[in-house]
Amino acid sequence: MANSTVTAVKVGTPGPAGRTSPEGSQVLSKKKLQDLVREIDPNEQLDEDVEEMLLQIADDFIESVVTAACQLARHRKSNTLEVKDVQLHLERQWNMWIPGYGSDEIRPFKKACTTEAHKQRMALIRKTTKK
Repeated sequence: MANSTVTAVKVGTPGPAGRTSPEGSQVLSKKKLQDLVREIDPNEQLDEDVEEMLLQIADDFIESVVTAACQLARHRKSNTLEVKDVQLHLERQWNMWIPGYGSDEIRPFKKACTTEAHKQRMALIRKTTKK
C-alpha cells in the first residue's frame, strides 16, 4: 500500500461556508460526523453550528494536507501525488502517523540535540540579561 498513488482529484464548486458542493464530494458528511459522535457518546447530540464548524475544520485540514503533499510531489519532480508525500507532511507538520501505511523510506524526524557548550552559553546569556 505504500506505493499507492492518486492520479485524479475531483474538485467541487464552492458552496455555503466555503465547503465544496454537492455534499457527496465531502470526505466527512454530517451523517458520518454524527456516527463518530455516537461511537464516543451515544447520548451526545451536536448543535447544528458545531456540526458545520467541525465539517469546515475537517475540510480545511484535508485541503491543507493535500496542498502541502502536492508541493512535496512537485519537489520530487513528480506529477503524481503518492502516499509517501502525505505521510511525510503529516509526520513532520502534525506529528501524525497513519497505521498500515508505514514505510522504511520515511524515518522519524528528530531535532539535533543541543551540545553542552550551547547550554552553557545560553545559561550565561540568561544570567546576564536578568541583571
